[in-house]
Amino acid sequence: MGETRDNDAYEEELLDYEEEEEEKALDSVTAKVNGEATKKGYVGIHSSGFRDFLLKPELLRAIVDSGFEHPSEVQHECIPQAILGMDVICQAKSGMGKTAVFVLSTLQQIEPSPGQVVSLVLCHTRELAYQICHEFERFSTYLPEIKIAVFYGGVNIKVHKDLLKNESPHVVVGTPGRILALARDKELSLKNVRHFILDECDKMLESLDMRRDVQEIFKMTPHDKQVMMFSATLSKEIRPVCKKFMQDPMEIYVDDEAKLTLHGLVQHYIKLSELEKNRKLNDLLDALDFNQVVIFVKSVNRAAELNKLLVECNFPSICIHSGMSQEERLTRYKGFKEGHKRILVATDLVGRGIDIERVNIVINYDMPDSADTYLHRVGRAGRFGTKGLAITFVSSASDSDVLNQVQERFEVDIKELPEQIDTSTYMPS
Repeated sequence: MGETRDNDAYEEELLDYEEEEEEKALDSVTAKVNGEATKKGYVGIHSSGFRDFLLKPELLRAIVDSGFEHPSEVQHECIPQAILGMDVICQAKSGMGKTAVFVLSTLQQIEPSPGQVVSLVLCHTRELAYQICHEFERFSTYLPEIKIAVFYGGVNIKVHKDLLKNESPHVVVGTPGRILALARDKELSLKNVRHFILDECDKMLESLDMRRDVQEIFKMTPHDKQVMMFSATLSKEIRPVCKKFMQDPMEIYVDDEAKLTLHGLVQHYIKLSELEKNRKLNDLLDALDFNQVVIFVKSVNRAAELNKLLVECNFPSICIHSGMSQEERLTRYKGFKEGHKRILVATDLVGRGIDIERVNIVINYDMPDSADTYLHRVGRAGRFGTKGLAITFVSSASDSDVLNQVQERFEVDIKELPEQIDTSTYMPS
């Protein structure tokens, strides 16, 4: 991705942000906090709103545009401390707005200096990097002086070197391999970094190769900086590794793993043979009401074949998997996010961190390999506590074993899919 921002989002000139606009933004946020707007359907645990965090008016205005009404529990706990520059480790379930915590708290603190990268965000996949960059762009709409750029492998490194020379971003999002290559080549200077953030930190720190890259990048940044780490799953083994990067961090864990299951998400399974899967999927897609569906499979070949079958049956389907070029994957991801297709067939490439608000059904066509992967997959539906439905196909003894692990670990009773399912239980009203 050669450009730092989507051009179409910036075709209209931004209005000068004057005091009158500031008051409107603040009043609008207050109105939403008082419950006059319930678009998204997720409710914070406290009645206080984003205004109470004393955010810049430009950020409040962007929050209003995004349709957020109340901070989620995670945002309420983390944002006030993060704004003060505290180190943070946060584990909380998918869909509770962890990305907004570091995006808003970073943008609140940034005072952009020409040619200085002040915030660095690392994540483990290109798709997630792209999405985080998009979130920074969305919340910095009324802070046009702040420049954001995203860097990952699969793009000619010369494009990224040119972008750094010409654009000189203040916020850099990227995957560790590409960021390290640019820093080693002295193209990306990290000596002014004030905020060092890892998203899905367990994925990066559990892999020794990626951990080495992260450590090397970390050593290129100043000693005195804010470090924030986020994930939906953070094992007790990896927590001490996280803390080695930090100074007396504020720790927010959902220690009771039962709480990691998703509120508002109806979960069912279907026992069937491998040969019965296609017919059953066809019947489900005909019978269920949905905005958008993600169907997870276990391999690249199965993703391509199943998508082909659905298209032949006239379903509005598209697939994303690691066998595609980076450009093709991002184009398809963007198209699905914008609602051009209603069904996405995907491998676990899309299982973590990818946030598409319209998705309200996830189907595990193939059983995931672990309880963790199950949680990340079904977390694609029911974002921000809205309603959703997860259906899992069980076709072998090992599938049953994983389902039992999920039920034990997250203390959830997943029942067989009934003949009739009440639409109101999984469709937002």
